[in-house]
Amino acid sequence: MKDDHLTLRLPADLARALARWARDHEIPKSQAVREAVARYLAPAPTADSTPRLTARALAVRWPSLPRLTPEEAADLETDIASGRDALPVVRPPWE
Repeated sequence: MKDDHLTLRLPADLARALARWARDHEIPKSQAVREAVARYLAPAPTADSTPRLTARALAVRWPSLPRLTPEEAADLETDIASGRDALPVVRPPWE
C-alpha cells in the first residue's frame, strides 16, 4: 500500500520540540508524528476491552503460573478460616 503524503505546518517552538524529541529518541520526525497521530486517533479503552483468556491460551500459560507449596496452601486455609471466624454475624434487616 502506498503511503499518503501530508504537509503539516507547526509553530516554531513546537517544531523545535518535535525535532529535539525525535533526535533524543533517534527516530525520524515523520515516525514520531505518525505514532503520535495513531495514538491520538486510537479508540479509548473501555471496561469491555480487556482481552479474554481462552481455554487454549490458559492451557499454554498454565505450566508457567506460580503454585503454592502444600505448606503455603495449609497456611492459607488456616488464615481464611480464622478470618471467617473473626467476622461479625450479620443479621438480615427484616429479622
